Formats: sequence, C-alpha cells, structure tokens
Amino acid sequence: MHSNHLLLEEPIRMASILEPSKPSFFPAMTKIVGTLGPKSRSVEIISGCLKAGMSVARFDFSLGDTQFHQETLENLRIAVKNTKKLCAVMLDTGGPELQVVNKTEHPISLEADTLVILTPDQEKEATSNLLPINFSGLSKAVKKGDTIFIGQYLFTGNETTSVWLEVSEVNGDDVVCLIKNSATLSGSLYTLHVSQIHIDLPTLTDKDKEVIRTWGARNNIDFLSLSITRHAEDIRHAREFISKLSGLHQTQIFAKIENVEGLTHFDEILKEADGIIISRGNLGIDLPPEKVFLFQKAAVYKCNMAGKPAVVTRVVDSMTDNLRPTRAEATDVANAVLDGSDAILLGAETLRGLYPVETISIVGKISAEAEKVFNHDLYYKNTVKYVGEPMTHLESIASSAVRAAIKVKASVIICFTSSGRAARLIAKYRPTMPVLSVVIPRLQTNQLCWTFTGAFEARQSLIVRGLFPMLADPRHPAESTNAANESILKVALDHGKASGVIKSHDRVVVFQKVGDASVVKIIELED
Repeated sequence: MHSNHLLLEEPIRMASILEPSKPSFFPAMTKIVGTLGPKSRSVEIISGCLKAGMSVARFDFSLGDTQFHQETLENLRIAVKNTKKLCAVMLDTGGPELQVVNKTEHPISLEADTLVILTPDQEKEATSNLLPINFSGLSKAVKKGDTIFIGQYLFTGNETTSVWLEVSEVNGDDVVCLIKNSATLSGSLYTLHVSQIHIDLPTLTDKDKEVIRTWGARNNIDFLSLSITRHAEDIRHAREFISKLSGLHQTQIFAKIENVEGLTHFDEILKEADGIIISRGNLGIDLPPEKVFLFQKAAVYKCNMAGKPAVVTRVVDSMTDNLRPTRAEATDVANAVLDGSDAILLGAETLRGLYPVETISIVGKISAEAEKVFNHDLYYKNTVKYVGEPMTHLESIASSAVRAAIKVKASVIICFTSSGRAARLIAKYRPTMPVLSVVIPRLQTNQLCWTFTGAFEARQSLIVRGLFPMLADPRHPAESTNAANESILKVALDHGKASGVIKSHDRVVVFQKVGDASVVKIIELED
C-alpha cells in the first residue's frame, strides 16, 4: 500500500488519476460498519457484504425484535464461516428516541402552512391534523417558536418524506405546530426530533436494558452503540449495567453523539467511552448546516489524539435507492477518511437499501483512494507533539515501530498482542502499511473450567483503521518462549504472503514482547 502513497501537497500527474486501482486483499485501511436489516439479512447478501469489506455488523434495535435480529445474526455466523472473514457485532440501542405512532400505516399527507397537533394519546388515529407520539413530556419541554423535525427511519432532509414543524402553542399535553413544508409520511413509525431541547428520558431505556440483558448477553456482543449519548454519566451507567452481565465484561461502549448536548459534553464523554460514533443525521438537524463539518473535524481529531476509534455516519444516503453515490457524497467519504476517521457506518444504505453490497464496495474503493493522499508524515508529527514527553514505555515503542516501518518502507507491521492495546497504539500513529495484529490467547479459569481469551480482542480491532487481526494458535500462550514466538511469526508471515500483502525481499517490522521488554525488530524476507 505504501508504494502507491501520494500527497495532495505534491504535484500529481492528472493522467495518473485515471490509472485503475490495483486490487488488494484489504480493500481499505478504513473500516466499514454495515447495518443488517430487511434488505441485507440473507446468508448470500451478508457474504457479499463481508467480501466487499464490511468488518462490523450493526444491529439496530430501533427497528425489529430480538427474534428478527437473532435470525439475522445466525445468518451472519454462517456467512463468516463460509467466507472466512472475521466480523464483529455491534448492538445499537433505541435510546430516548421520540416517535410518531401510525397504527393504521396509511400514508399521511401534511400540507404546508396548516396546523397539526402532536398528542401523547396513542389511542388516537394518526391523521393529517393529528399525530400521536410516544412521549408524554413534549408539552413541558417545548415552547412557541421551537423547531420539530419528523422523518421516517432516518432524517433524509428530503422535503417530500420529512417535515419541519414550528411550535405555535402548547395546549395542555398537546403541542400545536405550523407545518413548514408539504410532505407525505408513510409506514408505521417516524422519528421525531426536537432541535436543541433536552428530553427528560434515560439514555439507556428499560427496553434497551432488556435487549442487552437477553440478546446482547446471549450473543457476547463486541460493541454497544449507546444512542443519543448526552453526558459522560450515560457511559458510566451503561458500563456499570453490562459489567454485571455474564459475557459482556469485555464489550466496548461507543458513544453515539447525536445532538448539541452530546457536543457540549464531548470531552468528558470521550474520556469514558471506548469510541465515538458521529451521528450526522441527527446532528445535521440539531446544528446549523454550516457547523456540521466543523464538529466532525474537531471530534475526529480529538478521537485520533486519544487513540480511540472515530466512526462517521450518513455518507452515501442516495445509494439507498441508487447504484452510484452523488459527487458530493463521494467527496464526503474521502473527506471523512482525510479527516482521520477509523470507520464509515452505513445505515439505511445497507439496512433497507437496494444495493448493500455495491454500497460497501464503493465506499471501500473511495476510502482506499483517499488513504493514498492522507498526509501520514504530518499526522505522525502532530500526534507525537500532542502526546508530549515523557511518553509511556508502550506508546514510545509503538510510535517508534511506525516510524521505523515508514523509514524502511516495510510492507506490513506485525504486532503480537494479547489485550489488543499495543496494536491499537500502533494504529493510533496511522502507519502507511497494514498492521497484522496477531492476538495471542490467554488461558483463564474460574476454578470450574478453562477458557481462552482473544476472540473479543481480535474482533474489536475490526473497527480500528489499519488493524487486521488474526488469532494465534491457543497452544502458544501470551507468556510464550522465543521459539514459540518464532513459530507464530512464521504463521503470520505465511498469512501475509497468502493474502499478497507480503512478497519476497519485503521488509517487515515486528513488535513483540520478550520477557518484560517490548521489542521492535526489522526482518528482510528471502525468496
């Protein structure tokens, strides 16, 4: 990958832009999170998604019940076995989401400059001038002049399927609104968003807890995406909850920042969370349009410097119904990569989109092209400067491994790790080449049975940019001998050769522990 490395600051031959990209075993360093749903839950489609580059499967519990998602997950497991592509599982909570309830599911036409009443009485039928909602406290939260937005599934901003409302008056528990644009709402549920207003509902709802307690614990989920995270306390509360559940003590929690409250408390949230999802759909409603890009760049930078994954959403909305993204969307994907994002999250595009596999494929291709012009040298210097001195021992060795790999033009960095921390630190410095994270299992016991750790750590690196995990033979524990390490290294090198990442005479940088010391070594391969 390093051989194709360019810089936008350097002169680029225009003709070179038209040269076809070379196929690679790793489609891109940037990871892709795909949401599985009605259009992407068969073994065939999921297999296609994995081959196209999806490394994390997201299960959105705003839609569908546990049985629906369990069937999808079983299909994912079959697809993983068939394709031999590792995939992590992310549970996305519903959170304190407000919804309009349309029991009849008949389309509702709303006319601009007319009035509509939002009522908490869910027994009433949804009509063009009355919309039942699932929240009784709306009348206490809003005032005249506030903005309310309603859309199906996700906020598309499309004026024919989403509607803007302005609060005219509050009448008891009801809220009377002026319709700002004509639209037709179809389906049973539409999301309701009140711009820049605090909604007094818990971030982790009772429904969310039940889903995590049953479906999440039973399936040992790798990631918990905490929707509408507003405070650091939301993360602490969720962590305390899952720590008491069997099988989830290693689950990582990603804070989903969706409104101004989350933005305001971003720094404290970042300290508590394992990663951040920048949910631009809701943020695009809560923030002025001209401020959205600014938050994205600031948030991704802070995640990068903290060494925590940054995930960006809502990049190719139009591919829900079209085979190609718009020019703006293609540029948007590239800019997310150039900003430093670890992963791109696809929602409606794969959940209910017509072209889930093609969408993942094209996002991967755009990401790979953007990575070629990512300024690694400047990024590396900025990260070292930000971390400052003295560095921790492990971070010093990790950053040195990246610098050495770039200097000797290594084709790959191989990192031996048991917790995954060393590999994530290497990835933090954004090497130009892939990092093969060789996860060495640890043998543990609860005095009743023996178990190996390692599978969680391997899957959780699938959301980190540039990290590509492989599980070492469990017969080689973490505290292994030098001979055992050499044996594992040979397996890693063979894996790299088989995938085409490593070739004869290539240089490889190896990061491993020998006794109590962390060691970086450079090896040159023979024929």
